[in-house]
Amino acid sequence: MAFPSQKRIVVGENSAAIEKQAKLFESLRTLDSLLVAFSGGADSAYLAWAAHHAVGERALAITALSASFSTYDREQAEEFARSTGMRHEFIETREFENPLYVANNADRCYFCKDELFSRMEAIASKRSFSAIAYGVNADDTHDFRPGHRAAQEHRVLTPLLDAGLHKEEVRLLSRQAGLPTWDRPASACLSSRIPYGTPVTPVLLGKIEAGEAALRELGFRQFRVRAHGSNGELARIELAPEEFERGLDPRFARRIVERLKGAGFTFVALDLEGYRQGSLNSLLKLK
Repeated sequence: MAFPSQKRIVVGENSAAIEKQAKLFESLRTLDSLLVAFSGGADSAYLAWAAHHAVGERALAITALSASFSTYDREQAEEFARSTGMRHEFIETREFENPLYVANNADRCYFCKDELFSRMEAIASKRSFSAIAYGVNADDTHDFRPGHRAAQEHRVLTPLLDAGLHKEEVRLLSRQAGLPTWDRPASACLSSRIPYGTPVTPVLLGKIEAGEAALRELGFRQFRVRAHGSNGELARIELAPEEFERGLDPRFARRIVERLKGAGFTFVALDLEGYRQGSLNSLLKLK
């Protein structure tokens, strides 16, 4: 059986990635059925697509809805599922009912993933799915990932990691497969924009979501709005290097300030280090 994306890959362009993809499909085809945690990002989208082609109708992508998942991300996930024809469902998760999640300590992601995988386990049990998987890749193991502990406790499969696929390889193979997510900017949950120790609330997340929507409307592509202060008074904006000059333009900066204040922030600052994933994790090294 030829892989669905094989015809689009130029032989020799990246043989290592192609071999890893073959390993991925081989492992997926051994499964009787599979639930895939699908957020709509590049990794989970590629895994959901691969499961759809390897397992067929016995694969189901699950997207969790809560205050930490933006409307934009929901629309992106919905459109991806529609365009690929894969089976897909939204479910509601209730991590905000857990005070350990709301407290927003360094292990917040553990409680989020524990809730997600518990809900998926219930679906698997009720509807006879044999396994659950999520899209952690080989690069993710080098970062602080408390959610991975929850995955291990729930015996969630890690097909991309097991195949040795790195982020850039996932993007390459996604591009060759014609997936629109191949170059989608990294998109962690909205709660990741709040410093550890500051409680996570739907109201604060709403401000962050509105602020990021404003930046998107202004034409920025890779960014974060980090909320600082007990009530999120300060918006610290991280922009990708290639977008930094535009953000520093005085006329454009005024528009950013107006839009972010309109979203509910009192102060607006541009981080001179620019965008970087997990920037708030640097605070953990100071404790």
